[in-house]
Amino acid sequence: MKNNGLVAYLLIGIGIFFLLRELRLPIFTDFYSWPTLFILVGAAFLIHAFSAKDFKNVFPGILLLGLGIHFHALTHYPFWIDHWGMYTIIIGIAFLARAAKTKKGFIPGVILLIISGFAIFADNQPGWFSWIHQLMSWIERFWPVVLIGLGLYLLLKKK
Repeated sequence: MKNNGLVAYLLIGIGIFFLLRELRLPIFTDFYSWPTLFILVGAAFLIHAFSAKDFKNVFPGILLLGLGIHFHALTHYPFWIDHWGMYTIIIGIAFLARAAKTKKGFIPGVILLIISGFAIFADNQPGWFSWIHQLMSWIERFWPVVLIGLGLYLLLKKK
């Protein structure tokens, strides 16, 4: 029953997205994009997590919602920060939100937020920190490989 609720929320959210896209309402024209799908899927995960008290879905919900908001903001708001540290902030917040409900992931969340704050706001970063810039540049270019690897892992992991 728990998975049926998640699928139901996903279908409702994606259905609303495509219905609004077909109706072409002027107020929603900025939301006819793929980041909106991330936002809707993330919101579906969060709604399901809190309504079914299945808090393992908090992490993917926050992650997808955060990425959707980030990518949407990059295209619509010139003041939005376009830095790799935003991705680690989103992941850190997802860890902390999950830790608030499951008591797992607090330390990685705090570490990611500290790294993000240092990377974004520090003016003089040490030389040894440059490898992170190179790694994030590679990830930004080849992120589909990460998705393929994650999908293969989920298919092949033992249940």
